[in-house]
Amino acid sequence: QVQLVESGGGLVQPGGSLRLSCAASGSIFSINSMGWYRQAPGKQRELVADIFSGGSTNYADSVKGRFTISRDNAKNRVYLQMNSLNPEDTAVYYCKAVVITTTRATTSYWGQGTQVTVSS
Repeated sequence: QVQLVESGGGLVQPGGSLRLSCAASGSIFSINSMGWYRQAPGKQRELVADIFSGGSTNYADSVKGRFTISRDNAKNRVYLQMNSLNPEDTAVYYCKAVVITTTRATTSYWGQGTQVTVSS
């Protein structure tokens, strides 16, 4: 079994910054990709950014130039630096990892989510 634990959410004023962290642990052989998704009330969950083991990244158009995803492969951690936040970024942010387990199964895992609220 694999566990993902997120941290770093909270309340921030428009224009402010937050840094989210996600740590993966458990029966991990390797991790193909790690990423961040978000879900606002009444909306579907959407990709914010993801990063692959080789370092390539994808970003949603709405966050390009404001958010930066990074990864520490040795520690099985992924980070999301969020700058110039606006109220439209308010959502629950979820960490996702595509993991090759110690039994060589490839499975997606999700964290429990962390709330980000952008408000004055």
